[in-house]
Amino acid sequence: MARNLNPALEATSIVAQYGKSERDCLSDVSMNVLAGEHVALVGPNGAGKTTLVRVLTGLLVPSAGDVRVFGQPLRNLDRRDIARRIAVVPQHIRVAFGFTVREVVLMGRAPHQGSMLVSTRADRDVVDSILERTGLTALAHRPVTGLSGGEQKRVAIARAFAQQPEVLVLDEATAHLDIRHRVELHALVRREIKERQLACLSVMHDLTEVAQNADRVVLLDQGRVRAQGTIEDVMTYRILRETFGVDLYVGVNELDGTRYFVPIRSDT
Repeated sequence: MARNLNPALEATSIVAQYGKSERDCLSDVSMNVLAGEHVALVGPNGAGKTTLVRVLTGLLVPSAGDVRVFGQPLRNLDRRDIARRIAVVPQHIRVAFGFTVREVVLMGRAPHQGSMLVSTRADRDVVDSILERTGLTALAHRPVTGLSGGEQKRVAIARAFAQQPEVLVLDEATAHLDIRHRVELHALVRREIKERQLACLSVMHDLTEVAQNADRVVLLDQGRVRAQGTIEDVMTYRILRETFGVDLYVGVNELDGTRYFVPIRSDT
């Protein structure tokens, strides 16, 4: 089978407003994510990251510009079609009261089911495989409400995997998690990206986690793309200083060669 050379997810010259404000939250934003690639979306608070995610996932229609999924205009797809191709893991997980882990993961099969949402043997086989891949098999019959925050986030990612998407969007997926759960979730996502050629876009705040896990970076500032490209090209002292307004020490981890970032304390 010939490989699809179109970007998995592509935004071109996006202009968008959010809420009742007439001010553009996004202005002339263009970026893309390829199959098998992890792109981090980074920027200060209010830079437009959430608005861009809403545009890319079809929840907000831009006033100008275009979004495409493997070359197909997103505007031509209905919500079920979008859910078959794009899965989103939000920052804040709504805990499903009364449902077990297995039942929540099975909900991810809804875009592939009929109007009655009756699960088939194929759906159940997909869920079994995902529970095993995400290390949730032993928790399958536990109520989701009884799990830790890290385990609940893993369930949310497993549910997204159950959609069998081509594109995964993570909105601060490691927020509020301890370091062990952050490391485990990043490892889980990296494996899926590599093994299944999943395209992944992650909204991230921790710059060191970006440098350790992303292939490319899109840096937003005041609704515009300040820079995009490799870690080495984008995450420099000068660019980060101009974007975030703080001094950062940029170091290199001798163990794996990745960059790390430490704020320089100011006493003024």
